Amino acid sequence: MSSLLHRVVAEQPPIARKGARLVIKGADGREVIDGSGGAAVACVGHGHPKVIAAITEALGDIAYAHTGIYSNAPAEALAAHLVARAPEALTAAYFVSSGSEATEAALKLARQFMVETGEGQRDHFIARRQSYHGNTLGALAVGGHVGRRAPYEPILNQKVRLVSPCYAYRGQRAGETVEAYRTRLLDEIEATFQEVGPDRVIAFIAEPVVGATLGAVGAMPHYFEGVAEICRRHGALLILDEVMCGLGRMGERHAFEADHVVPDISVIAKGLGGGYQPIGGLLIHERIVAALRGGSGVHAHGHTYSAHPIACAAALAVQQVVEEENLIENVRTVGKILTARLHETFGDHPHVGDIRGRGFFQAVELVADRETKTPFAPGLKLADRVKHHAYLHGLACYPSAGTVDGRMGDHVLLAPPYIATEDDVATIVARMAAGIEDAIKAAKTAAG
Repeated sequence: MSSLLHRVVAEQPPIARKGARLVIKGADGREVIDGSGGAAVACVGHGHPKVIAAITEALGDIAYAHTGIYSNAPAEALAAHLVARAPEALTAAYFVSSGSEATEAALKLARQFMVETGEGQRDHFIARRQSYHGNTLGALAVGGHVGRRAPYEPILNQKVRLVSPCYAYRGQRAGETVEAYRTRLLDEIEATFQEVGPDRVIAFIAEPVVGATLGAVGAMPHYFEGVAEICRRHGALLILDEVMCGLGRMGERHAFEADHVVPDISVIAKGLGGGYQPIGGLLIHERIVAALRGGSGVHAHGHTYSAHPIACAAALAVQQVVEEENLIENVRTVGKILTARLHETFGDHPHVGDIRGRGFFQAVELVADRETKTPFAPGLKLADRVKHHAYLHGLACYPSAGTVDGRMGDHVLLAPPYIATEDDVATIVARMAAGIEDAIKAAKTAAG
């Protein structure tokens, strides 16, 4: 029996032994295509020699330096690299060890900004249902996935108000235009500001493209422009969580570029270090930096491993690989082929209700009845069955349950490494289709 506490306590998952490009080889010899990059992480694939060399070189310099005393060269270089390629308003970066930590840092920085600017009465956040911003208590509090929140609800921050997601497949009413749907969502946000008190809201936080909980759901045109206007009018900040969808995964460096907004804080992580080291971070608007500089002069937050030199060296190498190998362009180009393959394979499938996403961040939503959009019963555990059967067909993908309301509904997310080719995505979709078919058969058999 393993001494390691696994996600499913009673099960021993296979041991991953070796990774090369898109393939993970297990200790049992099975080779599996990493069709989701783990959890949308492995953006440059496994075993990239430049990243490995950068980590090795950095280890030869210094393994650790505490930010209470020192900065370090890899962190300075990574910050400069990211800021130079971000919108001009985002002038500073901050690094931690995960996306959840980055969300925590964003929430605390937003609150500190309000204190520094004489608005200490602001104590509420507005977020969206069916969102996910991380697994720490602060991040869970601004996340809207009821299933993940439920065990911890009594100890979560209660000064968070949740509004509807921008989820047209299920949220847009019959006969309602896109414009009317957008207006209804924005009116709900405005009403929530008024209910809380416009001068009590610290920030609105959202994923530009919702990942784990909804499966690659983006917003309709002008939605985030409307959100940004509401925030500006009421003096609140806009925090955009690009932990999953950012740094090239959508075919743009930043997913918010497609929404024509610039956030006050952008939260980044998975595509930052590509899984080579644990790292997450923030890109921060100049007005926030200026408020700290002109106020207390202190960023009142920190972790032991903030701006870890080896993690930052790995992340810088990953970002350089993305740029030097023109991988964002590859995501755009091959992403269109992935979209076409998904529609060819599942466009008329009786149990696929929606196909969505772009670039290398795409998903299918599975339904028991295509016409009524009725989800499979939660007790059938369809997402788990898809993960199992796809794996048997040689594919690691990212199925999730609770798509509809946190308890019901299933989707399958694909987020392959940016190096994936046309042949790779064809194989990924074919293996996913085989896994879905087997899973649905098994679920129907279980249902009797």
